[in-house]
Amino acid sequence: MADPEVLGFEHMGLDPRLLQAITDLGWSRPTLIQEKAIPLALEGKDLLARARTGSGKTAAYAIPMLQLLLHRKAIGPVVEQAVRGLVLVPTKELARQAQSMIQQLATYCARDVRVANVSAAEDSASQRAVLMEKPDVVVGTPSRILSHLQQDNLKLRDSLELLVVDEADLLFSFGFEEELKSLLCHLPRIYQAFLMSATFNEDVQALKELVLHNPVTLKLQESQLPGPDQLQQFQVVCETEEDKFLLLYALLKLSLIRGKSLLFVNTLERSYRLRLFLEQFSIPTCVLNGELPLRSRAPDPEAGVARGIDFHHVSAVLNFDLPPTPEAYIHRAGRTARANNPGIVLTFVLPTEQSRLDKIEELLSGENGVPILLPYQFRMEEIEGFRYRCRDAMRSVTKQAIREARLKEIKEELLHSEKLKTYFEDNPRDLQLLRHDLPLHPAVVKPHLGHVPDYLVPSALRGLVHPHKKRKKPSSSCKKAKKTKAQNPLRSFKHKGKKFKPAAKPS
Repeated sequence: MADPEVLGFEHMGLDPRLLQAITDLGWSRPTLIQEKAIPLALEGKDLLARARTGSGKTAAYAIPMLQLLLHRKAIGPVVEQAVRGLVLVPTKELARQAQSMIQQLATYCARDVRVANVSAAEDSASQRAVLMEKPDVVVGTPSRILSHLQQDNLKLRDSLELLVVDEADLLFSFGFEEELKSLLCHLPRIYQAFLMSATFNEDVQALKELVLHNPVTLKLQESQLPGPDQLQQFQVVCETEEDKFLLLYALLKLSLIRGKSLLFVNTLERSYRLRLFLEQFSIPTCVLNGELPLRSRAPDPEAGVARGIDFHHVSAVLNFDLPPTPEAYIHRAGRTARANNPGIVLTFVLPTEQSRLDKIEELLSGENGVPILLPYQFRMEEIEGFRYRCRDAMRSVTKQAIREARLKEIKEELLHSEKLKTYFEDNPRDLQLLRHDLPLHPAVVKPHLGHVPDYLVPSALRGLVHPHKKRKKPSSSCKKAKKTKAQNPLRSFKHKGKKFKPAAKPS
């Protein structure tokens, strides 16, 4: 008798090894995109599918891809080993995620289906060796795939059967248009193709014309974000810019927002201003810097941060600056409440931005018109006592401090760059000059600001929050026993802390 937990997938006629992997992943039922896309893909249809981030769309193309490859090897004529599946994604991080998902699904058929990720530019030599073995599926960015095609490390014209373009709405905005067009010239005339996207914009329509042949279009009637039971969405009107900084300080320092948070702003300069501001209060913060190599090819900072990296265990998304478009709001909010985890999105709004907020609300509420962005009930007068501290910190964050903070990170990246390692070996004087350059001092941190006296804590919150609770100093014996430092969650977004529970809204 069939295992009822995988009944939905068993109806699709999948290989038993795939079903076992699906069971191991704990998937009892296919998601909406999987339910609709997998049967059509197995029929050989080209697909243009819109599904929100976190909806299971990676598995929606990975499962039929693996099934078609396994079926071909099981009953088809014996043919030479070759690359038959190609997955294109806009970033190295998404390539790693796609490869990981395909490998998990191929756990019980790893000998029959091999997957290679060629997205990292610094691994060209090792990638060449991997491609010589002709893996069944290759995952990578358009630039890296094109590079290997031009060097004859990868040949697809006579073997490719299935092309996937994941996060299709980001490819052109990441500057891959010309590379993608050049890449398509290396493909056979006939192949099956899937375009997976969170939104349908003009770029996706252009890709559809380039890649798909008589596709089935799936516009799933599902919310683009999880429901209110999983994702709570709020908006709070701040009268001035200073009020935004004041409110953020209070929310984080009083632990009204708990867990790992992603703060979104609209410019790189703003991100450094915000980081230096929070550091004044001993709140650990890091910047996702588009000037550094991680996203050096991505001219679209909104898309790059919002969907270029898959953050784990994000409790809250704070839109410190209102997203420039409704689509940008969707991308930002999609970073929390992933899988079955709860999350919260809080958007700061200035009075002059109300019309833009209305457009976001219109997209979220859909046809029923039910408000999604609920007002965050917060009495600003209760935190007026913090305002002088807020102003003190804001004054410390000068334009010069922001400039030096940016330069300091770039300098650190240069010193630790693998690409420049050989150059510095040949030019040791340059390395010495860089190391002994004048020290940079982004901003003067005033230690007293990290402490919050009890008399400043709003009366309604006294006893509930402990903003100045100090960690116990380890004894000398403990220091000897534990030499390794505790993992810093800002250095690894895979850090697992306590499960997030949304804080009660202040009265």
